[in-house]
Amino acid sequence: MILEIENYSKTINKRIILDNINLTFRSGNVYGFYGRNGSGKTMLFRALTTLIYPTKGDVKVDGKSILKEEFDLSQIGILIENPGFYPHLTGFENLEMLYRLNNEKNDQHIYDVLKSVGLDYAGDKKYKEYSLGMKQRLRIAQAIMENQKIIILDEPTNGLDPVGIEELRELIRSFPSKGITVILSSHILSEVQ
Repeated sequence: MILEIENYSKTINKRIILDNINLTFRSGNVYGFYGRNGSGKTMLFRALTTLIYPTKGDVKVDGKSILKEEFDLSQIGILIENPGFYPHLTGFENLEMLYRLNNEKNDQHIYDVLKSVGLDYAGDKKYKEYSLGMKQRLRIAQAIMENQKIIILDEPTNGLDPVGIEELRELIRSFPSKGITVILSSHILSEVQ
């Protein structure tokens, strides 16, 4: 699967936010974006996922425009900012509800995803009781739980402790061998390296 952004520009209130961006992301690779806060990383990721539309340009998957043609966006896992989890539900229940929007019930799969992000011990705990790092792990679980072919992670290490960061690195390193493309960002250079 190849994700491309072509001649993409976005202007908001006469201010150029993205200017003629051209990038190609190929299957089975990890791509990192580094830049200070406010440099446009999140806006680029919003562009790649149709959360914003261009002033000009296009976004394509395998040569087909995802802006102009029907495209199954469930093939793209996204962690951008804060997803709205229900505080009174457990981590498991939040993931299960989202998973069942596109899939049949599969409790074992949800438990496996929780385990892959290090939350297997806390799946039955209410989201409102989660620490910041646990909330970030659940956000990552949400982004990867449907075996997407492209995973976009905006500042995925925010709130994670050193052990969590290393576990996330190992998880990300496992994706290319499965043909999964990972696109991630950070304002910390060592995290992108």
